[in-house]
Amino acid sequence: MKKALMIASVLLIAVVSTACINNMAVQELNNKAAEYMQKGDYESAMNRLQASLDLDSTMYETYYNLGIAAINAKKYEKAIEALEGGIKLNPDYTDFYYSLGVAQSSLADEILEPEVEEDEDKADAKKEPSEEDKTKAVELKKQAVENLTKYLEKNPNPEDKETIEELISESNSFINGDSSKVQE
Repeated sequence: MKKALMIASVLLIAVVSTACINNMAVQELNNKAAEYMQKGDYESAMNRLQASLDLDSTMYETYYNLGIAAINAKKYEKAIEALEGGIKLNPDYTDFYYSLGVAQSSLADEILEPEVEEDEDKADAKKEPSEEDKTKAVELKKQAVENLTKYLEKNPNPEDKETIEELISESNSFINGDSSKVQE
């Protein structure tokens, strides 16, 4: 009986020690990511935050920070993925909805206005978005409106309310003006 109790005690200590070391590693990764974000090195910040999530995927704040870093790095699909993951953990954290709406709207804009291709044979040719791209952009704008509206419902008087309402209005104008063209 003493031997079993001793083995159980050793295992418990090992588990607790591992958890403490894990928490310290997660905190260190998050702190380093914050340093990178302050310097504008969003790629390095994203790498640290992803490593943090690999160690502990239960911290909604890390998903939020990863989403913000990805938005700043113009990696909108990664931002959307991170923010949606965070919402699953804490749907009451209102900033998720704002940031998700911004990421979705930005991705739609990026799809519709791709960067100019520098090709020696073609003088700065601009690729025209396909109908599939236009359809995806409309869907992203609709999702952006839903998330920004949800943000305002949960947080009715933010400092930047006018900016958010303007983004919603612009997205709705796009949806109403271009969705008929996409469906043709």
